[in-house]
Amino acid sequence: MKPNVAAALEALSHLDTTVNPAALKAQSRDFFWYSPVLKARLDGVVADFAVSPATEEEVIEVLRTCYAHDCPVTTRGAGTGNYGQAMPLAGGCVLNLRKLNRVKEIHPGRLIVEPGAILKDIDAATRAHSGQELRMFSSTWATASIGGFIAGGSGGVGSVRWGSLRDLGNIIRLRVVTMEAEPRILEFRGEELARVSHAYGTNGIITELEMPLAPAYDWVDLMLAFEDFPAAAAYADALANQDGILIKLATVIEAPAPALYFQRLKGRVTDTQSLVLLMVAPQAIDAFETFTARRGAAQILYRSDDCDWERGPGLVFEYAWNHTTLRALKVDPAITYLQVRYAFPDHLERVEEIRQVFGDEVLQHLEIMRTNGKVHAAGLSLVRFTTEERLDEIVRLHEEMGCMIFNPHRYTLEEGGRQSVDAIQLGFKREADPKGLLNPGKMISWEDPDWRYERMYAYPGLKDQAE
Repeated sequence: MKPNVAAALEALSHLDTTVNPAALKAQSRDFFWYSPVLKARLDGVVADFAVSPATEEEVIEVLRTCYAHDCPVTTRGAGTGNYGQAMPLAGGCVLNLRKLNRVKEIHPGRLIVEPGAILKDIDAATRAHSGQELRMFSSTWATASIGGFIAGGSGGVGSVRWGSLRDLGNIIRLRVVTMEAEPRILEFRGEELARVSHAYGTNGIITELEMPLAPAYDWVDLMLAFEDFPAAAAYADALANQDGILIKLATVIEAPAPALYFQRLKGRVTDTQSLVLLMVAPQAIDAFETFTARRGAAQILYRSDDCDWERGPGLVFEYAWNHTTLRALKVDPAITYLQVRYAFPDHLERVEEIRQVFGDEVLQHLEIMRTNGKVHAAGLSLVRFTTEERLDEIVRLHEEMGCMIFNPHRYTLEEGGRQSVDAIQLGFKREADPKGLLNPGKMISWEDPDWRYERMYAYPGLKDQAE
C-alpha cells in the first residue's frame, strides 16, 4: 500500500491542521534526546501534517480518512516521553489530542477525563471539587497529559504507595477508537486494559479515561542528606515499609550527583552527600520525625513546611524520576540513563553489586516503589556516555548480574520492555489496526514477527532523515 498523504490532508483541511515546518517539527518530537542513541537515529523524524481534533467525533473522522488513504497516524499527548513513543517514524499524520482536555466528571475515588488534560490541571480540578488528587503522576506533572502518561508511562510519583500503572486498580476504564474503514468505539476494564495501556498508541486511540483518586494532602517535601549511600538507600527502603507513615515519594540519589547537577542546591549539599527525597503527608510528620530520629544518620537539608531559604528549591518531585536525568543533562550533556528493575527481596544487595562494578560511570538513582505489596527499587541510573558499544556492554553486564533492563535507548515497545512479544497487545492490533497504520515502527512483533532481539531493531520504514 502506498500512502496518499496529500489526499488525507485535503480531506481533513476543515479541521485544525498544520503543515507549518516549525510546528510540525515541534509536534513530531518528544524528549527522545535524553538518549544519544535515539538522538542519532531519530533527530530528523517529522510528520507530513498534524491535526488537532476537538471531539471524539473528529478523532473518528481523522482515523476513517487516514485509513481510506493509507496514511500513518501517530498520536501525541504533550510530548514529554523519553523514548520516541510519540514520534512519527513513517511520517504521515500526527494526531495531537491537546484539545480533548476536559475533566468530565468527578466522583468519590474516581474521575472521568479526556486524554489531553494536563496532570496539574486535573489535580487542580479534583482538589477544588472534593479535596482529591491523582494517585500517581509523572515528574512532568506540570506539562504532561493523562493520556500520554497512560499510553507511554509506567509509574511515577505515588508508585511508592500504589505501584505501577499496569497494576490492577490503577486504571479503571479506557475508551478507545480503532483504526478501520469504520472506526469502532470500545471500552475496556479489568483484564482488557492490558490491550492498550502502555502501548504507545499502536493499536487504538484513547479518547476517555476513568482513573482512581485518593485524598489530597498538602504534602511536605523533604530532602535528607546522607554521607553514606547504602545508608540512604536502606533508610528510604525502611521508611517505605512503614505501613503507618503515608508517603508519596521516596527517591535516592547517589553522591556526587546532587552537588553536581542540582543547581538550586549549590552550597547546601556537598559532593560526598547522597540525598533522599520524600513527600510525606502532614498528619504523618510526627511519625516520620520519630522514625528518622531512631535511624540517626540523616541531616534534614530541606523541608517545605519549615524553610528559611532565600530561594526555595521548588517541588521536590521535580528532582526525581525523569527530572533527575533532565537536570543532569542540563549541566553535562555526556550524561544519559538506564532504567533498571532491582527486584524484591535482594534489591539493595543488587544495587551494591552494581555500584562495585561500575563506580562513578553509573551513579545510582533509585525510585522506591511497591509491586504486589512488596517494596523494591527501580533504578533510573545516571550513566556517563562514551560509545554505543560501551552502553550496550553496561546493559549486558546489568542483565548478567540479574537486573532487568527496560532499555530507554530503544524506540520499540518490546525493546523498551521485556524484549518479548506482548501477545495481548499484538492480538488487539490485528483486530483494531488491520493495516498497521497506527504509530508504525514501534511494535516489532507486528513489523517483523521473527525478530530475535540480538541487536537493535531498525524500522525499515523510517523516513529518510535527509528529506
